[in-house]
Amino acid sequence: MFDPRRPTLRYRFDKGETLGVFWLSLGSVALCELAARSRPDAIVIDMQHGLWERATLELAIGVVPSDIPVLVRVAENTPLAIGQALDAGAEGVIVPLIETAKQARAAVAAAHYPPRGKRSGGGVRPLADFVDYVDAANRGIIVCLMIETDKGRKNARKIAAVDGADMVFIGTGDLALSIGTFPQIDARHEAACAEIHAACRAEWTLCGTFTTTADGARAKREQGYRMVVTANDGDVVMRGFNQATTQFNRPSDAVQLPAATNNAPPVRRS
Repeated sequence: MFDPRRPTLRYRFDKGETLGVFWLSLGSVALCELAARSRPDAIVIDMQHGLWERATLELAIGVVPSDIPVLVRVAENTPLAIGQALDAGAEGVIVPLIETAKQARAAVAAAHYPPRGKRSGGGVRPLADFVDYVDAANRGIIVCLMIETDKGRKNARKIAAVDGADMVFIGTGDLALSIGTFPQIDARHEAACAEIHAACRAEWTLCGTFTTTADGARAKREQGYRMVVTANDGDVVMRGFNQATTQFNRPSDAVQLPAATNNAPPVRRS
């Protein structure tokens, strides 16, 4: 949960770190708590495609220690969706389906208080110490803009150039659908991602990308991406269940019968 006394997300980005995040979609507060015990660099709560509701979002952010930043992928690019995520204690928002600089400016405005933006003041957590919170939020809140369509790719440099756009985050799945490379991902997809990444570098804007495995995350880190996904809860749970079923159904090498002993009870004779 965002601690106004010590914002961590912007500090770590300014240090040059690449964050490996856990992406949570299943809507389970208990699973969020377990994920936090593994000490990821950050946690992303997915309100767009995930099973979270307003109350469970508040609870999930509350169980994450303040030194683990929480970002929320909001459901849509609206002041309500963005404001609720930040009021719940998120340290940043990931705003989906950004295709133009105008949409990017609207997302940035919704995430910041006047005079910089249009965010409304409120929320249980911000109002606990609103003076300190406003100052810290103006300095520390991170706005990540998702490019995940071909139109967004074409406008990537204009989006990355928007004042207050802290990061462009590539939504690789929707991008594949948009440019026609799904389900057989080919070189066109990699080229589109590289083009977006280059546009961000040209504007000195951070670039992150969605990855589906820890190995894939490591590879993207080596390419210079600044936020990658090391695990998502759906895949982690499904792999665990599949592994248990596979191990249970694995044939035994041989059936071992109990060894005979001299302590067997005597046979009763009539």
